Amino acid sequence: MPLLGLLPRRAWASLLSQLLRPPCASCTGAVRCQSQGTRDLSPQHMVVREKILDLVISCFKRHGAKGMDTPAFELKETLTEKYGEDSGLMYDLKDQGGELLSLRYDLTVPFARYLAMNKVKKMKRYHVGKVWRRESPTIVQGRYREFCQCDFDIAGQFDPMIPDAECLKIMCEILSGLQLGDFLIKVNDRRIVDGMFAVCGVPESKFRAICSSIDKLDKMAWKDVRHEMVVKKGLAPEVADRIGDYVQCHGGVSLVEQMFQDPRLSQNKQALEGLGDLKLLFEYLTLFGIADKISFDLSLARGLDYYTGVIYEAMLLQTPTQAGEEPLNVGSVAAGGRYDGLVGMFDPKGHKVPCVGLSIGVERIFYIVEQRMKTKGEKVRTTETQVFVATPQKNFLQERLKLIAELWDSGIKAEMLYKNNPKLLTQLHYCESTGIPLVVIIGEQELKEGVIKIRSVASREEVAIKRENFVAEIQKRLSES
Repeated sequence: MPLLGLLPRRAWASLLSQLLRPPCASCTGAVRCQSQGTRDLSPQHMVVREKILDLVISCFKRHGAKGMDTPAFELKETLTEKYGEDSGLMYDLKDQGGELLSLRYDLTVPFARYLAMNKVKKMKRYHVGKVWRRESPTIVQGRYREFCQCDFDIAGQFDPMIPDAECLKIMCEILSGLQLGDFLIKVNDRRIVDGMFAVCGVPESKFRAICSSIDKLDKMAWKDVRHEMVVKKGLAPEVADRIGDYVQCHGGVSLVEQMFQDPRLSQNKQALEGLGDLKLLFEYLTLFGIADKISFDLSLARGLDYYTGVIYEAMLLQTPTQAGEEPLNVGSVAAGGRYDGLVGMFDPKGHKVPCVGLSIGVERIFYIVEQRMKTKGEKVRTTETQVFVATPQKNFLQERLKLIAELWDSGIKAEMLYKNNPKLLTQLHYCESTGIPLVVIIGEQELKEGVIKIRSVASREEVAIKRENFVAEIQKRLSES
């Protein structure tokens, strides 16, 4: 049943009033701008998107993940208090029966709820689905209010940092496979972040609020983040300055060793635990051959409340562009981390299931690929049709229908024009414009001789094949192409 059938009319009215804003003054006629943060995807867009998703999903499967799905909406109480300050970005629905519902904000919290409800203690899963956030859309950076996420998660009790290292390996495989250009994955640990706050003098009650501010350092300058912490969140200026000394530090495993010797951080038990895990993580990343793509960055905070350990975020260093063009700035294209306490929040007895995972930012990646194709003038073929059934004469519809049925029944992707008597030139032009490689032609002469003509659209060469052998000949040609 479609989602529309599951929600009462009033709930959808509530949702639509939030999701869709009136057209802006520049919109005319039936054309709607993208200022409301949603978009239509043309057949050309879908071809590109499906190729990206195929690469991502095949990587997830290569690492042993199982697919799953969850409802597009959850009880609001399921989602609240999981996202910190971002909880205000959820889309709320109100059911006729009085239940408060919200569209899912991400795929992680529903997954944790699923594990708890079904008492699953161990699982490696991937999930591709839409999520919704009421934030200001930035179309030029691939940011929308409705967007697709691709998640991979490992749930279960395992030895430290082995699943975490695999998640980072998966991120590297996907970003390398998409050929988006050079990238860097920043890593940190929530225990190091909290330890840093503690030794700098941040009151524990402000940890999450200050963490949310630090998370903006990839979008805002330090002076602006400092202003927010001091003026808006009431942090003492000298405390903010001590934090500033740390968040400017980034490097490799040598920085981890350096932080072990830091006079303040080395006195914090939480921070030492996080540093110990990061040191072990870098050992595994070296064995995976990806340590050069990873940077220990103390400015990385990840604002979501549910993270408890290692956190990471992938940034493109520069997207491929033509000479003279400005690089596209889209921010992070993948992120994730460890969330060991989230499942326990949904379990009546508080039983925890340790989890670690990652999310690929498909919309931002899609935007980069789309812009690159526009720059290069690349054309996208929107169908996969392999063979076109044509005729040069009138009254051959029945013969064409017989031929195309044979092709379909043999698993061959085939098309024909929906006209009784189409012109041959029109049929051949259609093949050239849509990129169909082969044409089978049936006419009076072919029918009389018991043959079918097979035409290569590219070379325009034609060959006559016995009627009973034409499917086998086409299959042979397709396998060789």
